[in-house]
Amino acid sequence: MPGDRSVDPRAPFRQLLSMERDVLVLSAAMFAFSLGFQMTSRYVPRYMSVLGAGAGVIGLYGSLGNLVSAVYPYPGGAVSDRLGSRRALTAFGLVSALGFLFWLLAPRLDVLRVGPLAVPPWAWIFVGLFLTQAWKSFGLGATFAVVKQSVPSDELAAGFASTETFRRVGFLVGPLLASVLIASAGDFTLGFQWVLAAAVAFAVAGTAVQHVYYDPAGDSIGDEFEGVRQVLDDLRGLPAELRPLLVADVLVRFANGMAYVFFVIVVTEFLGVGFTGFGVSLSPDAFFGVLLAVEMLVALLSMLPVSRLAERVGLKPVIAVGFAVYAAFPVLLVNAPADQWALVALFAFSGLRFAGLPAHKAMIVGPAEKEAGGRVTGTYYLVRNAVGIPSTAVGGAIYAFSPTLSFTLATVVGLLGTGYYLAFGREFAAYA
Repeated sequence: MPGDRSVDPRAPFRQLLSMERDVLVLSAAMFAFSLGFQMTSRYVPRYMSVLGAGAGVIGLYGSLGNLVSAVYPYPGGAVSDRLGSRRALTAFGLVSALGFLFWLLAPRLDVLRVGPLAVPPWAWIFVGLFLTQAWKSFGLGATFAVVKQSVPSDELAAGFASTETFRRVGFLVGPLLASVLIASAGDFTLGFQWVLAAAVAFAVAGTAVQHVYYDPAGDSIGDEFEGVRQVLDDLRGLPAELRPLLVADVLVRFANGMAYVFFVIVVTEFLGVGFTGFGVSLSPDAFFGVLLAVEMLVALLSMLPVSRLAERVGLKPVIAVGFAVYAAFPVLLVNAPADQWALVALFAFSGLRFAGLPAHKAMIVGPAEKEAGGRVTGTYYLVRNAVGIPSTAVGGAIYAFSPTLSFTLATVVGLLGTGYYLAFGREFAAYA
């Protein structure tokens, strides 16, 4: 076990700067893409609502997002293992930038007719989804593999905490910037157009940084992808530590998928809560961005201390706490009073779910062979996200009938997953 170490808020930055150049470059790219993703993705359901989509359509959008998240990581991991992280991440970054541009143009397309079919503006959001997710989902295996190649096994949680800290700074700044732009525009649609334009710029910048400065010499290149047979072999060959984690994660993420895309709808439409105080007055749309920033601030402050705690108590307890927060949040949110400070407190609580994320990532990639880190990560997310594909459609159908029932059922499913992991979860040997 490592000895006790005091926690310094500046430690993630010093630790990251002391790591190899690849991790530093990856973290800079993560920051840029995180700005773009977090400025946009949490507002897209609201964007679709303004463009005329109903709860059922928004639920289908979320399930399509689950499908993309399920399908992309495995081939992305295989590509990164085969071709190297630099070329893979550059291609994925450019595709993501194109996706943000597609979302930007959607309202300008108006209602188009393709033969007898009318294509409403919100339909183009579905097209852009396939593109925007490229860096985040296709590149997932590559980002895991870069950290694994650069960090000792018994410090993986801290290594992921360092990269995650920079990524979550983007998650903190992104919603605040979105809130400012939306408030300045005075109209949600126009403000979100400004947000999307900024996201395009950040995606292009992140792609340029990783392409120019990433050193591919350290990439470990795996075997050529052998098709479906290799997928099945990788599934059978998942490290034993991952199997109970995967079952629990499937349940928790299915529960989260039932509610996640509707968080913005609950705050802006169901509760309709804005913010007044400190000399400012924010609409519910702008206030939602502030709530996301509060969530990320708590995540940033807790992530490194909790990753260091995992070195003393193990990864399993930390992961279980994160699962419990995921599970509890939906029912707490939908039953919250229409009070601005109650929502601030709830989103601060939600930030604790990210505290266990470095430990979770360490558990996924830690037991993998060095040259197979991308494929193991891709296989894990393939299974987890494939099972979760219908979650948002299910949640949307129930939400259209009763938001309270939908969010309550989500919490019940999440608690089942948390209980399963507490009962059957295994510890990673490097932390035992």
